[in-house]
Amino acid sequence: METTNEKNLATFTHLSTLSQYCIPFGNYIFPILIWSTNKDKSEFVDYHGKQVLNFQLSILLYSLVLAMIAIPIFIITIFSNIPLNAVMNDHDFVMNHFSVENITGIVIVALIAIFIFVGLKVAEFFLIIYASVKASNGEKYMYPLTIPFIK
Repeated sequence: METTNEKNLATFTHLSTLSQYCIPFGNYIFPILIWSTNKDKSEFVDYHGKQVLNFQLSILLYSLVLAMIAIPIFIITIFSNIPLNAVMNDHDFVMNHFSVENITGIVIVALIAIFIFVGLKVAEFFLIIYASVKASNGEKYMYPLTIPFIK
Protein backbone atom coordinates (compact mmCIF):
# COMPACT_ATOMS: atom_id res chain seq x y z
CA MET A 1 0.00 0.00 0.00
CA GLU A 2 1.38 3.36 -1.05
CA THR A 3 1.46 6.25 1.34
CA THR A 4 -0.18 9.57 0.57
CA ASN A 5 3.25 11.12 0.12
CA GLU A 6 4.22 8.53 -2.51
CA LYS A 7 0.93 9.05 -4.37
CA ASN A 8 1.45 12.82 -4.33
CA LEU A 9 5.03 12.55 -5.58
CA ALA A 10 3.97 10.22 -8.41
CA THR A 11 1.11 12.56 -9.31
CA PHE A 12 3.39 15.60 -9.32
CA THR A 13 5.87 13.72 -11.47
CA HIS A 14 3.19 13.29 -14.12
CA LEU A 15 1.83 16.81 -13.77
CA SER A 16 5.30 18.36 -13.91
CA THR A 17 5.47 17.47 -17.59
CA LEU A 18 2.82 20.12 -18.24
CA SER A 19 5.47 22.72 -17.42
CA GLN A 20 6.56 22.34 -21.05
CA TYR A 21 3.93 24.93 -21.92
CA CYS A 22 5.67 27.57 -19.75
CA ILE A 23 9.31 26.46 -19.51
CA PRO A 24 11.29 24.98 -22.40
CA PHE A 25 12.30 21.38 -21.63
CA GLY A 26 10.35 21.55 -18.37
CA ASN A 27 8.72 18.27 -19.35
CA TYR A 28 12.12 16.63 -18.90
CA ILE A 29 13.77 18.72 -16.17
CA PHE A 30 11.11 18.57 -13.46
CA PRO A 31 10.18 14.88 -13.80
CA ILE A 32 13.89 13.98 -13.72
CA LEU A 33 14.38 16.04 -10.57
CA ILE A 34 11.39 14.52 -8.78
CA TRP A 35 12.14 10.98 -9.94
CA SER A 36 15.89 11.02 -9.28
CA THR A 37 15.52 12.39 -5.75
CA ASN A 38 12.81 9.88 -4.76
CA LYS A 39 13.43 6.72 -6.82
CA ASP A 40 15.43 5.01 -4.07
CA LYS A 41 12.83 5.80 -1.41
CA SER A 42 9.75 4.44 -3.17
CA GLU A 43 9.16 1.75 -5.76
CA PHE A 44 5.86 3.44 -6.69
CA VAL A 45 7.52 6.79 -7.45
CA ASP A 46 10.32 4.96 -9.30
CA TYR A 47 7.78 3.18 -11.52
CA HIS A 48 5.83 6.34 -12.34
CA GLY A 49 8.99 8.38 -12.91
CA LYS A 50 10.22 5.86 -15.47
CA GLN A 51 6.83 5.85 -17.17
CA VAL A 52 6.78 9.64 -17.40
CA LEU A 53 10.28 9.90 -18.82
CA ASN A 54 9.78 7.05 -21.28
CA PHE A 55 6.55 8.65 -22.51
CA GLN A 56 8.14 12.08 -22.92
CA LEU A 57 11.12 10.62 -24.78
CA SER A 58 8.77 8.64 -27.02
CA ILE A 59 6.74 11.77 -27.80
CA LEU A 60 9.99 13.58 -28.63
CA LEU A 61 11.05 10.79 -30.98
CA TYR A 62 7.65 10.68 -32.71
CA SER A 63 7.66 14.47 -33.07
CA LEU A 64 11.14 14.48 -34.60
CA VAL A 65 10.15 11.81 -37.13
CA LEU A 66 7.03 13.76 -38.11
CA ALA A 67 9.06 16.98 -38.42
CA MET A 68 11.63 15.20 -40.59
CA ILE A 69 8.78 14.23 -42.89
CA ALA A 70 6.85 17.50 -43.02
CA ILE A 71 9.47 20.28 -43.00
CA PRO A 72 11.63 19.17 -45.97
CA ILE A 73 8.53 18.49 -48.06
CA PHE A 74 7.18 22.00 -47.47
CA ILE A 75 10.56 23.63 -48.15
CA ILE A 76 11.06 21.71 -51.38
CA THR A 77 7.51 22.41 -52.50
CA ILE A 78 7.77 26.13 -51.86
CA PHE A 79 11.15 26.52 -53.56
CA SER A 80 10.19 24.39 -56.55
CA ASN A 81 6.99 26.34 -57.22
CA ILE A 82 8.17 29.90 -56.61
CA PRO A 83 10.96 31.34 -58.75
CA LEU A 84 13.83 32.98 -56.87
CA ASN A 85 13.37 36.21 -58.87
CA ALA A 86 9.82 36.48 -57.56
CA VAL A 87 11.03 36.12 -53.98
CA MET A 88 13.65 38.85 -54.40
CA ASN A 89 11.64 41.46 -56.32
CA ASP A 90 7.94 40.83 -55.79
CA HIS A 91 6.27 41.61 -52.45
CA ASP A 92 3.16 39.63 -53.34
CA PHE A 93 5.03 36.55 -54.58
CA VAL A 94 2.99 33.96 -52.70
CA MET A 95 -0.33 35.00 -54.18
CA ASN A 96 1.04 35.28 -57.73
CA HIS A 97 3.06 32.06 -57.95
CA PHE A 98 1.63 29.55 -55.52
CA SER A 99 -1.66 27.90 -56.38
CA VAL A 100 -3.71 24.87 -55.45
CA GLU A 101 -2.74 23.17 -58.71
CA ASN A 102 0.87 22.96 -57.49
CA ILE A 103 -0.06 20.86 -54.45
CA THR A 104 1.10 17.30 -55.02
CA GLY A 105 0.51 14.04 -53.21
CA ILE A 106 3.73 14.46 -51.25
CA VAL A 107 2.41 17.72 -49.77
CA ILE A 108 -0.65 15.84 -48.60
CA VAL A 109 1.71 13.44 -46.79
CA ALA A 110 3.27 16.45 -45.05
CA LEU A 111 -0.16 17.77 -44.08
CA ILE A 112 -1.08 14.38 -42.65
CA ALA A 113 2.17 14.41 -40.65
CA ILE A 114 1.22 17.81 -39.22
CA PHE A 115 -2.27 16.60 -38.28
CA ILE A 116 -0.76 13.52 -36.61
CA PHE A 117 1.60 15.80 -34.66
CA VAL A 118 -1.29 17.96 -33.46
CA GLY A 119 -3.25 14.86 -32.48
CA LEU A 120 -0.20 13.54 -30.66
CA LYS A 121 0.13 16.72 -28.60
CA VAL A 122 -3.59 16.72 -27.71
CA ALA A 123 -3.42 13.04 -26.74
CA GLU A 124 -0.29 13.75 -24.69
CA PHE A 125 -2.11 16.40 -22.66
CA PHE A 126 -5.07 14.16 -21.85
CA LEU A 127 -2.90 11.11 -21.14
CA ILE A 128 -0.84 13.11 -18.65
CA ILE A 129 -4.01 14.13 -16.82
CA TYR A 130 -5.30 10.53 -16.88
CA ALA A 131 -1.99 9.15 -15.58
CA SER A 132 -1.98 11.75 -12.81
CA VAL A 133 -5.42 10.65 -11.68
CA LYS A 134 -4.33 7.01 -11.72
CA ALA A 135 -1.21 7.83 -9.68
CA SER A 136 -3.22 9.83 -7.15
CA ASN A 137 -5.49 6.80 -6.71
CA GLY A 138 -2.47 4.59 -6.02
CA GLU A 139 -2.70 2.67 -9.32
CA LYS A 140 0.15 1.91 -11.68
CA TYR A 141 -0.35 3.31 -15.17
CA MET A 142 1.53 2.61 -18.37
CA TYR A 143 1.24 5.14 -21.20
CA PRO A 144 0.22 3.70 -24.58
CA LEU A 145 2.71 3.57 -27.49
CA THR A 146 5.64 4.20 -25.15
CA ILE A 147 9.12 2.96 -25.97
CA PRO A 148 10.84 1.66 -22.79
CA PHE A 149 14.08 3.67 -22.88
CA ILE A 150 14.53 3.50 -19.08
CA LYS A 151 13.85 0.08 -17.58
